[in-house]
Amino acid sequence: MLKLKQLNFWKTLAILENLNGWEKDVILKYSISPKLMLIISMAIFGTLGLFVRHISVSPGELALYRAMLAVIMLLVFFLATRQKIPFRAIKRELPLLLLSGVAMGFNWILLFQAYKYTTVSVATLSYYFAPVIVTVACPVLFKEKMTAKSWICFAMSTLGIVLITGVGDVASGSNHLFGIAFGLGAACLYATVVLLNKFIKRVDGIHRTFLQFVAAMVVLMPYVGVTSGVTLSALDATGWICLLVVGLVHTGLNYCLYFSSLKELPGQKAAILSYIDPLMAVMISVSILGERLSPVQLLGGLLILGFTLWNELHTGKKKNKQHFTQNC
Repeated sequence: MLKLKQLNFWKTLAILENLNGWEKDVILKYSISPKLMLIISMAIFGTLGLFVRHISVSPGELALYRAMLAVIMLLVFFLATRQKIPFRAIKRELPLLLLSGVAMGFNWILLFQAYKYTTVSVATLSYYFAPVIVTVACPVLFKEKMTAKSWICFAMSTLGIVLITGVGDVASGSNHLFGIAFGLGAACLYATVVLLNKFIKRVDGIHRTFLQFVAAMVVLMPYVGVTSGVTLSALDATGWICLLVVGLVHTGLNYCLYFSSLKELPGQKAAILSYIDPLMAVMISVSILGERLSPVQLLGGLLILGFTLWNELHTGKKKNKQHFTQNC
């Protein structure tokens, strides 16, 4: 019989991948709970901007290294949990996987640009407009009906973006607006990833994300080559540590935690816990980085997060939940 209390993280995940029913419940009882795993995952995602601020390479180069390190980490995860990559299914979904991987890679670039031009809190809140974009796009692409609640959420979230821009605040400057524009651009690209995922039927979960990381890595290599080039020599010790944390922890390890926990949690509970990410980002921005968030911008952020959450809870039992990070 297994000595359950001695199970390490990787063994626990391996067992969960291969057990069902009461056996899985026993394992979960003696190991880290899925709820705690998701809380940890979202809290880690919320610290992304803090680490990115200390990495002095270009956004494109950073996105490339993030993808490379995440691919390595997920390969280790697959080996540890004895998971096989479904290559047969990949062949049929390859065009969509490549396209979504490209969107993911450039989504990171725009998000990292947003961190450079505005505060971490404003960049993150702008980025969280992505689910609103998905809500509006679904009726066009999938013939889904826009309910009254969906329209209200769209209108109030849009108002939140207007308030975040700091209407009437001349001191915010053009850089601040550029940052919001980059954040909204990243939101559009992440919404594209979510919408493309709806068309990918044969590859799902962490395997799909792994292949998207690979696609992003392949596309970003030539992009970095013709833009910034490799500038790793400019990194100091802090920069190297932050780069490794962003790639291995924020992306590789965190996706393992995220997908492992998501299998065991109801959709609505996962939707609620996912908002730890932006709340953590705002807290770090204000308390650690000392960045200013005006009352009007705070109200705008509350409108975006509040009405987006309301809309997700409204449809939580009918659709597969997609989390917005990474994510960042």
